[in-house]
Amino acid sequence: MAARPYDRTPGAREIPDELPDHAGRGLPGGVELYHLRPDGGIVLADREGSRELGPEREFLRFIDDGQFAHYLVGDAGTSPERPSNATVKLGVVGPRSAFTPHAHGGEHFVLSLGHAACGLHDPDRGRVTEVPLTPGMLIRIPEMMPHSFVNRGRSPLTILAANTGYGIDHEDYAITAAEAEHRATANAARPGPAGRTSPTLTTATDYRTLAAALRDIERAQRVHGIAGTTVRERLAARLRRMATALEAPR
Repeated sequence: MAARPYDRTPGAREIPDELPDHAGRGLPGGVELYHLRPDGGIVLADREGSRELGPEREFLRFIDDGQFAHYLVGDAGTSPERPSNATVKLGVVGPRSAFTPHAHGGEHFVLSLGHAACGLHDPDRGRVTEVPLTPGMLIRIPEMMPHSFVNRGRSPLTILAANTGYGIDHEDYAITAAEAEHRATANAARPGPAGRTSPTLTTATDYRTLAAALRDIERAQRVHGIAGTTVRERLAARLRRMATALEAPR
């Protein structure tokens, strides 16, 4: 198993594996260059040098323990009241792990740079559908659609994630089954319509239905586990690492 991409000494400015073709040298002030490596590591280069990103300073907790995010646009406090229109962040998903199923208050785009999968609740068919993802595939998930993102590989997985309007700290960034059940119970205790609107969501949400859909995804994960990679995918990953090594300066 490849080393986790944040095992290096915190704060180190120079790293042994410089960017391909010395691309990080001579950058103008304010310009940042990111190298998303096939082993899940993320190297950031700027005018001062290059370093591998790690949770000590550059990463935030990303929904679950062991998952991390680094914002490119917006921040964890982004919301409709404090907008940046969208948030864009790099995420690192631990080997053979899955996010807790959740739904976002805004639409969601995820670009996978490794072998992943996205479990989605299909409301029209009333079932959970798993969409396999390979490097370079981007998936768009509509607002409030229950889903969970999975790393099928044995190395850390880098993703690029964009959300419209919400940062990690917002209450509607990632609504889990437990949170949906809590909101459904709270709504039932109040007089008025059963479906209430979050302070920032634009449409009324049936939280009981949302919770049931999220529990369906949780159940599917327990029963089927995390799918593995195929022989062809493992060979392709090895070839990508070889290609990256060939592009590195000698």
